[in-house]
Amino acid sequence: MSEAAVAETKSQRQVRVGTVVSDKMEKTVVVAVENRVMHVLYKRYMKKTKRFYVHDETGQCGVGDRVEIVSCRPLSRLKRWRLRRVLKKAEGS
Repeated sequence: MSEAAVAETKSQRQVRVGTVVSDKMEKTVVVAVENRVMHVLYKRYMKKTKRFYVHDETGQCGVGDRVEIVSCRPLSRLKRWRLRRVLKKAEGS
């Protein structure tokens, strides 16, 4: 595989932005990603929150940080995402 083909396949990975809600584990943080979806019957927008277990090798995240995560191979039973970068640090940390 050429280098361009490798870069092209890596760009196809899912990227999400969310907020860190827990950092109590070693090398793992829990990130909540919020989506707005329309209710089928009532035609109103609702907030849906999904929690992802994210691999944080260096432990640079704290609770309340805004982070960007990217999908990867399964790292454990629950971890399928890794930290790409911290977008904004939480206030007071």
